[in-house]
Amino acid sequence: MTDILMELGQNAFIQQAIKTLGLPIPIPQKLRRSDGPWEDRPLADRDVAVFAAPGGALSAVVAQTLAGMGAQPTVFNTAAESADLAELGEAFARPPVFQSLQSIPQGFRTDALVFDGTGLEDPAGLRTVYDFFSPLVRGLKPCGRIVLLGRSPEALKTAEKAAAAQGLEGFTRSVAREVGKRGATANVVYVDAGAEKRVEAVVRFLLSPRSAYITGQPFHVSKKVQDADTIPWTRVLDKKVALVTGAARGIGEAIAQSLAAEGAHVVCLDRPADDAPASRVARSVDGSLLLVDITEQEAPKVIAERLLEDFGGVDLVVHNAGITRDKTLQNMKPELWDQAVDVNLGAVTRITERLLDGVMRDGGRLVCLSSVAGIAGNFGQTNYSSAKSGIVGYVRALSAKVSRRGIAVNAIAPGFIETRLTAAIPAVQREIGRRMSALGQGGLPRDVADLATFLVSPGAQALTGQVIRICGGMFIGA
Repeated sequence: MTDILMELGQNAFIQQAIKTLGLPIPIPQKLRRSDGPWEDRPLADRDVAVFAAPGGALSAVVAQTLAGMGAQPTVFNTAAESADLAELGEAFARPPVFQSLQSIPQGFRTDALVFDGTGLEDPAGLRTVYDFFSPLVRGLKPCGRIVLLGRSPEALKTAEKAAAAQGLEGFTRSVAREVGKRGATANVVYVDAGAEKRVEAVVRFLLSPRSAYITGQPFHVSKKVQDADTIPWTRVLDKKVALVTGAARGIGEAIAQSLAAEGAHVVCLDRPADDAPASRVARSVDGSLLLVDITEQEAPKVIAERLLEDFGGVDLVVHNAGITRDKTLQNMKPELWDQAVDVNLGAVTRITERLLDGVMRDGGRLVCLSSVAGIAGNFGQTNYSSAKSGIVGYVRALSAKVSRRGIAVNAIAPGFIETRLTAAIPAVQREIGRRMSALGQGGLPRDVADLATFLVSPGAQALTGQVIRICGGMFIGA
């Protein structure tokens, strides 16, 4: 379904006419996304402004990340405070430019703003957030990135430190609203002590075009999952076997394509009735086809046996299959409740438990599709919302159970994504759904696929038990 405002926004004449006439029409910024497989240097020759609050602990990680991504940093600390950035910048032939916040060049522009707030001691320290962002945010380019780094509030020893750290999340959610009209995003990364080296993969993803539709979200970097042997930046899923449910179309198809582009052999699972589209997807990604109704009693056994017989097991599982059976509670028949809950939650738990019993290899990744409806609720979707909220609880509990095996478990909660399901929504509701977010537009299946691919990559060892909203900063829910 075409987004008319997005189409109009690509016409320079119409853009100028709207501006000249002062019409109150919010034209969304077309988001910059990546095509093709992951790149080693996704920020090649892009400008990044960097600042660390006093006592920041992540200068070495930030320096390594930006240098490895090919960025050109401008540092708003003194050279002595930023020795790591200077040293690595020289090594990569991109020495940083050192600049004072008191003498910012007129017309200063940057592709990203990175703030290290791991050294914040108390609420007064939040002034450094203002001092850095207030003069620089106006120079953030369209589709730019804001990333804040902080310590996990619940792990800090004093209430004052926890208050300051938590303050970063509120700032992030609010500034995401302010920069969203430019297609820019803002996210915060909380880092447990001892997990500093795991930050790089997360920051690389958030600064890249592959996070285009993720904004206003907290990410928690921990050491709960054991270290992966290596963290590649290209062909990140080489020699991995991936199972994607509901792969015949839409988000599932996009996920299958994205995983295959990174080297995974994808087993495309869908119901027998979708043989034709599922077969087409499997052929397009040079993968395998598995036709199973996931609600059948024997489905977990059939899936497990096929994965063991053909591949010796599975490394990556993405539970994408889902249905809606919308009715208000007073008009909902029992079978509609049962269908929605079983497909969206019951089948997920049954299949997962069977795969964890000798089929999923250690070091694996598990991703479950939840929904913002499971976080914020939605009219006429008590069944669907219950199931998708159940996914949140399942992921959080399961992550602790399997972390000792090096398995990371996370959930993705999409908002308004342009699929055949949203195309069926009445026009007025569809338009409201698109605009009720910081980015002012719907997401694409590839946005969800990019996040899913990151979460099943080796670098996602840093994240487990989390629910990440991919909703463009929707104005509902948490």
